Amino acid sequence: MLSFEHIEYLLGLLALLPLVIVFILVLRWKRKTKKVLGDPELINAITGNYSSQYFNYKFVLFFLALAACVIAAANLRTPKASGGSNRAGIDIMVALDVSNSMLAQDVKPNRLERAKQVLNKLIEKLGNNRVGLVVFAGQAYLQMPLTSDLSAAKMYVANATPAAVPTQGTEIGAALRICNASLDTKEKKYKTVILMSDGEGHDEEAEEVIKQLADEGVVVHTIGFGSPEGSPIFDPATNDYKKDREGNTVISKLNQQELQMIAQQTGGSYHLFNGTDASVTQLLATLDQMEKKQIGVGSERVYSNYFQVFLLVAVLFLLLEVFIPERKMKIFG
Repeated sequence: MLSFEHIEYLLGLLALLPLVIVFILVLRWKRKTKKVLGDPELINAITGNYSSQYFNYKFVLFFLALAACVIAAANLRTPKASGGSNRAGIDIMVALDVSNSMLAQDVKPNRLERAKQVLNKLIEKLGNNRVGLVVFAGQAYLQMPLTSDLSAAKMYVANATPAAVPTQGTEIGAALRICNASLDTKEKKYKTVILMSDGEGHDEEAEEVIKQLADEGVVVHTIGFGSPEGSPIFDPATNDYKKDREGNTVISKLNQQELQMIAQQTGGSYHLFNGTDASVTQLLATLDQMEKKQIGVGSERVYSNYFQVFLLVAVLFLLLEVFIPERKMKIFG
């Protein structure tokens, strides 16, 4: 059955009504001005190439384009077939480090791009599990709450860059706290956090949050990106490696001990990145061992969205409006 995700947005169609009123007033003003200017025959001769009909067409197309945009925002959708059986899965929150240190190139092309590749491949194979995303550097932000819409999840991953978090640093504790808040606190199992980071920097808040996660049954699996020997951090803005205040090149090193400690204290596992496919295989094997909960068919419906159709219609109407002139042309009759 067709329905709107944000039906309240359709009120925006009412906001378009003043445009119709303005259009009618403009037409009346044009007619009055034409009479005031002088001899009607002379005015008609001067404006002979002007087509009021084309002017009307342009307004109608512009109005319809705006209406299509409003309908697109309301998101017309239909529920997908559920398959008629219960599903079993777990809830997975991913904490992705997007700090500048993740731009180090000891893992090619850099640590962050490799982490995103792993995450995208993992999302493709999650099946019935739900996934959410938190990005962090000097602060942490919930990018995407838990969802079974895995195509949407990959879109959020693509937008995860250091620019997503204006404050630099490595606030692992803040990221884990948001992940925990996004999970069901009433359950002591069926949930996990995957921390993807180089672990650089000691976060005092993390120790308190890790204890809380362990008490609430949240298992944290960690993946380390980088090398213990470290690597300079390439800065695309300056096209050079980052330097400290003394002018020395900054070397970013993988802190395996921090990531191993987080995994160990929550009953999770630590994985050192050693290739995209290998890391995904290891993670999936670990996740498959976790106890899963039954997810009823109706507990979370998955929809096919049609907002793209209305956006395409809006673009086509606007293109037509641009190419229709207000002057009479033979091509238009």
